[in-house]
Amino acid sequence: MARTPVQESLRVVFYSHDSQGLGHFRRNRVLAHSLAQRLPVVTGQEVTGLLVNGVGGAHTASVPRGFDVVTLPAVTKTGTAYGAGRLDIGLSAVTALRSEIVRATLGAFAPDLVVVDRHALGVDGELAPALADLRATRPAARVVLGLRDVLDAPHAVAREWSRAPVSVVRELFDEIWVYGDPRVHDLRATGELPAALHDMVRFQGYLAHGRVEEPAGLDPDRPYVLTTAGGGSDGMALCLASARAQVPAGHGHVVVTGPQMSDADHRAVERAATPRTRVVRSVPDAAGLIRSAAASISMAGYNTTTETIATSVPALLVPREWPRTEQVIRAEGLAEQGAADVLRHTDLSPARIGEWLATHVGRRTDRAHLDLAGLSSVARAAAHLIEAAPHPEVRPLHPTRDRSPQEVLAHAG
Repeated sequence: MARTPVQESLRVVFYSHDSQGLGHFRRNRVLAHSLAQRLPVVTGQEVTGLLVNGVGGAHTASVPRGFDVVTLPAVTKTGTAYGAGRLDIGLSAVTALRSEIVRATLGAFAPDLVVVDRHALGVDGELAPALADLRATRPAARVVLGLRDVLDAPHAVAREWSRAPVSVVRELFDEIWVYGDPRVHDLRATGELPAALHDMVRFQGYLAHGRVEEPAGLDPDRPYVLTTAGGGSDGMALCLASARAQVPAGHGHVVVTGPQMSDADHRAVERAATPRTRVVRSVPDAAGLIRSAAASISMAGYNTTTETIATSVPALLVPREWPRTEQVIRAEGLAEQGAADVLRHTDLSPARIGEWLATHVGRRTDRAHLDLAGLSSVARAAAHLIEAAPHPEVRPLHPTRDRSPQEVLAHAG
């Protein structure tokens, strides 16, 4: 049945596989807030939706009004290999269970738009049946693959694309949104994206300006400098070096180790801290802390980086270098644009951090030349896709999209 314009809310589903940390979920949550705020202005319809993710602890209090969270059974990742998370039933059984949950969710919720973060077919192809069913039963629904600015080194990404054949991606998705600025990094030119998908790409800009900020839970005396380590599971070296660094005169220092850092490592950072350095486990939202800091030191994950480049706060990026080179590529691209400084792990020390802080507090960094308006662009792109979607009754048959789910999945095998 066709949607009744204006009277019925637009329905949106965001999927993120989230095997470790909440980075993918956080990106989708930011997008959900943007669509909830902006789409009603453009389309005249309210927005309701679901955020489907694979890591517990994604609190519904942080999502927009009209949205809820569906949490899938957990998977975990060691290096580049996935495994079952908490259930003792093996990876194939867990992904089969996750697949059925997603299929039932899309079937019952009947979304107008589905946004898949990073992994086109999910873990072990778990998304393919649900997306194929959606194509067969609700052909007017639009499906988007959302990619961060950088994926990884081309040879590493090639292995991932081999598990998500180009023909299937073209069949199941309408567009590919890249949340970055091609002048900083163009994943088409680097070989991170198969050439056969280039025509589907729409660069949206970094998801930087217009983020909804939650209270950080801290109100440090100003001025202060800030160190954050993302989830913290691999942030021990950065936090230790930063906690031991000399703090500029007249400044305090806040070190946020991350909720996934072990208790033993967190205590070690606390013991290493200089007198004017305060070490905390986590904050609900670091964006406000970054905005008010005199200088920021962090890893180079997508969310923290975009929260930083949305400000004029000087930034030192210390990128993760294993198992992915994604953060190194991002940090170096921004450094080439004058938007941040980079410190590699081989050069990481309290002295180097102290030297950088001494020369950068009190300065401002101009990042106006970067495309930071991704949240506005995504809302416009979503509205265009939804409004352009033909009604199911009149939509012309597509030679591949109107096959059965079984035929689509056979094509993937």
